[in-house]
Amino acid sequence: MAPESDLRRPRSLALRVTVLVGLVTSLLFLLFTWSVESSIEVHFARMDLAELRSAWMSVAPVLLEAGPAPDAARLAERLRAATAGNRDVTFLIRDAHGVVLYRTAPPAIAAQLAALPPSDAIGLAALRTIAVSHQGWRAAVVRAGGDRVALAMNIDIHLQYLRRLQDALWAGTLLASVITVIVAALAVMQGHAPLRRISARMRELSAERLHTRLDPKRVPIELQELVEAFNAMLDRIEASFEQLRGVSADIAHELRTPITNLTTQTQVALSQPREAAAYREVLYSNLEEFERLSTMIGDMLFLAQTDRGRAQLRLETIDLAAEAQALFDFFEALAEERGISLQLAGSAPPVQGDRAMLRRALSNLLSNALRYTPRGQAIEFRLRLDGESVRVDVSNPGPDIAPAHLPHLFERFYRIEPSRQRQGEGAGLGLAIVKSIIEMHGGNVSAHSGGGRTVFSIRLPLRPAVG
Repeated sequence: MAPESDLRRPRSLALRVTVLVGLVTSLLFLLFTWSVESSIEVHFARMDLAELRSAWMSVAPVLLEAGPAPDAARLAERLRAATAGNRDVTFLIRDAHGVVLYRTAPPAIAAQLAALPPSDAIGLAALRTIAVSHQGWRAAVVRAGGDRVALAMNIDIHLQYLRRLQDALWAGTLLASVITVIVAALAVMQGHAPLRRISARMRELSAERLHTRLDPKRVPIELQELVEAFNAMLDRIEASFEQLRGVSADIAHELRTPITNLTTQTQVALSQPREAAAYREVLYSNLEEFERLSTMIGDMLFLAQTDRGRAQLRLETIDLAAEAQALFDFFEALAEERGISLQLAGSAPPVQGDRAMLRRALSNLLSNALRYTPRGQAIEFRLRLDGESVRVDVSNPGPDIAPAHLPHLFERFYRIEPSRQRQGEGAGLGLAIVKSIIEMHGGNVSAHSGGGRTVFSIRLPLRPAVG
């Protein structure tokens, strides 16, 4: 990976668009200029061809009538008469041996005409352009039996016109390209105005103004998806901030109770001299509060690690029925004390997961069920295969939970009864830990309550896709 100092900022979008528009426009103007020049040049060539072809038609019959051994003087006289009307065309007529039969071309032109290859017919392909004394000439050499007829006409006026036209077209192309680039730059700047307005609104955001939203209907359609994504991001951030505020308040509340108890008990113990047994009782009571604080802090650290993706899974094959039975053995004494029976039903294939984490999640669900199950009732732990997942249902009888509370049961410190103080019931993080562990395994957890029974359901994939 290249060092940060070697990384270059991507080019400006406005610069990219302006340069691209300028290049494309310039190329189009250049193509247009070339097309116009080529078209006019071909037009002039056709005009010259018509003139040369007319001159050729005036001498061709004379040469054909003269035969193979004509009288040179008589032939020259007839050719002079035939070309009298073609003053713009010069001629160089030679026989098969190179002897000049008739010539009106100046020596410099004649020398170049003699070097040109002959054609069988006069057409655009037979035309050649030669330069003599800085002047342009259009020429052609045609066979007439054994003779060679070379014709040429001055096209300097055409070339001058083409040069002036070329200069005008190039100047126009340059001016048009400059104007197009300027207009494109202004258009891009104007087109980026909504982005600048969005940026200005973004700069106004703060932790106290997370309620600000952009109106997707007031931006160009190309930016609508961006604005909607931005608003959705703000929704998530605002929800996270609200959750953070709530969690902070809950943490302060949960910590205040044990700290207040510790402070009060210590002050009472120190208010007057007491026996050693009394001090020992205070220390045991304080130890219980310290253990509760330690458990709460450990749970919060665990949730923080899972939120930041730092908790690592040690995958192995786990028999959930065996894990459930082990938990039953562990909670057996507490269940008997409360007159509650534990029942295991159903079966399911083994899953891949982290044994310690899954045992902790199941333990939290079982202890939660024990806490709210009336005496003399039973908790059911049911396993079954559900498609590509294993479903675990932990159900217990008891008061129904209102539907409004069910979606929030797995939130941290959430209380169905906010005024109720927890005494020896943990800090309200057990179900949040269950949710984090199950989601780390690629599964999900849900709850439903009705008919005097509450069921917590876990779905675990047989082979979780974990990173």
